[in-house]
Amino acid sequence: MAKNEEIVFGIHAVNALLKHAPERFIEMWLLKGRDDERLLPIINLARKYGIATQLVQRRVLDEKSDSEQHQGVIARVKPGKILTENDLDDIISATEKRGIPPFLLILDGVTDPHNLGACLRNADAAGVQAIVVPKDNAAKITSTVRKVAVGAAETVPLIQVTNLSRTMKHLQQMGVWIVGTAGETDTCLYDVKLSGPMALVMGAEGKGMRRLTRENCDQLVKLPMAGSVSSLNVSVATGICLFEMVRQRSS
Repeated sequence: MAKNEEIVFGIHAVNALLKHAPERFIEMWLLKGRDDERLLPIINLARKYGIATQLVQRRVLDEKSDSEQHQGVIARVKPGKILTENDLDDIISATEKRGIPPFLLILDGVTDPHNLGACLRNADAAGVQAIVVPKDNAAKITSTVRKVAVGAAETVPLIQVTNLSRTMKHLQQMGVWIVGTAGETDTCLYDVKLSGPMALVMGAEGKGMRRLTRENCDQLVKLPMAGSVSSLNVSVATGICLFEMVRQRSS
């Protein structure tokens, strides 16, 4: 595969990309003999947009995706645009014009693609307008991320910034209140006002937020943990926090 191309696999991931950016498709491989109701919409869309398709055996799909989780469909596509700080300003301005307060997720050093994919899925479900990540030492959008995100990688913008602390300060200047999660604080998530222009910060797996990120938060909160486990997987904790925000924003 050429350097300026990507592989996308999985029914939800391929279908979402077809709906949002069909112009990026180069070709598609489909499992020979499979034309059930889940795959048929993808086949029909590919025909509509004139995308070249090949029917192949399962082992070919396994090799091309380096996985057995392709669900019978793989696409070779052109890479999407990398979004930066300027795009974040545009997203915030557009939502504010519609009378919707900013609702953002900041991931500080989340490097596991499965966790990023799950966070994208959570963010899409909660109505998050964008996810902000540092350009370095963080997971990027890959075929695995797209598969785990089940389509959310195409609906939730992923903003890569060169300096996370500077971006956080910029968001604060725009009136966004930044809440970070940290186990050492005494403040419980459910005791804090989480409506209005808001950004949630989640730290890296095991390490939490970096010092500068923590210092740039307006408030730190923690999840109440009743059992012997000291922490939750970052994507699980993200989902809990986001939907407490959703509850407060809609009440």
